[in-house]
Amino acid sequence: MNTRKLLVHVILILFLFVAYFLQANFFNWFTIAGVMPNIFIICIVLIGLFGNKFMGVTYGVILGFILDFLFRQKIGITAITLGIVGGVAKLFDRNFSKDSRITVMLIIGAATAMFEIISYIASYIVFSQSLEILAFAKILLIEVIYNIILTVILYPLIQKIGYYVENTYKENRILTRYF
Repeated sequence: MNTRKLLVHVILILFLFVAYFLQANFFNWFTIAGVMPNIFIICIVLIGLFGNKFMGVTYGVILGFILDFLFRQKIGITAITLGIVGGVAKLFDRNFSKDSRITVMLIIGAATAMFEIISYIASYIVFSQSLEILAFAKILLIEVIYNIILTVILYPLIQKIGYYVENTYKENRILTRYF
């Protein structure tokens, strides 16, 4: 691995530490109806959109295991769902333009909804929790809106880090000589 790729991983790990700090400390004070944003979804979507094939899934699974280990009783639900979010973000990269702020907002909103729905269903199956659809829908709507608002605010930073990652990992494969 060359030094530029190593620097990308160091930057992404620092980015995830900052996200953890914001999630654990800062956003506890700024809840909307008791709901916090999920910064980790924004980070994994960023990595999935701008990284190579496996970065979004790999970072999603590793971050998910760390979060499960720190905060959950059962390990695996967050890891699987963040891995899925990272993989789906790569599919969004192939099909949509990440140059548009609105497109990125919609991708973050869809990823947030997908993460929360999969996590809720998995928690229902694994933990035998009761289904409270209206309460869940309210929380889901607030979290999606909150993540979209944060995406609007953080979009210049997302683009800057994202294009640095993309330029490092996606090599230009144009033939310079014609035969």
